[in-house]
Amino acid sequence: MNHGVGAEGLLAAQSALTDSADNYGNDPRLEQLWAMKAMDHAEVYFNLLCSVDPSRLKLTGSLESDTKIYEHFKETFPDLSIGKLTESDIKSEDAKLKWREFSDFYKDVEDFSLGSLLRLDASKDYSEENTIIAIKIQFLAIEIARNREHFNDSIRDNFKPTPRKPKSKQPQLSGLGGGSQMSEIEHELQQIIGGSHPMLQ
Repeated sequence: MNHGVGAEGLLAAQSALTDSADNYGNDPRLEQLWAMKAMDHAEVYFNLLCSVDPSRLKLTGSLESDTKIYEHFKETFPDLSIGKLTESDIKSEDAKLKWREFSDFYKDVEDFSLGSLLRLDASKDYSEENTIIAIKIQFLAIEIARNREHFNDSIRDNFKPTPRKPKSKQPQLSGLGGGSQMSEIEHELQQIIGGSHPMLQ
C-alpha cells in the first residue's frame, strides 16, 4: 500500500531513507515513509516465518554474521526471555544502556540503527498489542535467537502467509508460464521454494 505516494515520491523516499538523520527535523512525511518501510519489512519477514523452517533463515544474509550476532547476544543478554519480551526489556534505562553498548559493535551492519517492528510474543503475529519499535540490530539479535532456539517454529502451524498487494509494475519472470506476471508474494514464495530467497542463501 503506497498511501497515495506516487512513483516519484517513492523514489525520493528511497533516497531520503538512506540520507543522514542529521539532515532532517521531525518531518511527518519521513515518519510515514519510515513506517511504510518498517511495515513492509515486518510483512515480508512474517510471511517467511509462515512459509519455511525458521532455522534456515539467514537474517543478515550470512551464516557467519548471524552466528556472530547470536553468540554476542547470548553472552550479553543470557537471561533475556526472548519467547515473551516486555517493553522494558528494550526500553528501560538499564536496558537502553546495555543495548547501546551491544549495538555499537554492529555499526558495520547495513542500517543497524534503522527502526524495525519487533513482536513481543514470538508465538503471535504483528499487532498493536504485540509490536514495539526497536532498532534493526535488536530485531536481528532477537529474531536470530528465536529462529535458532525454535521460538518461531509454531508460526507455520498457526498462521498462513498474507498475500501482499501487488505493486503497479509486476516483475516478469521467465520460465514460469512463458513470462507471466506474478504478484510480489508469489515471487517471494517461488524464491523460497526454489531455495533462492536472499534470506536462505
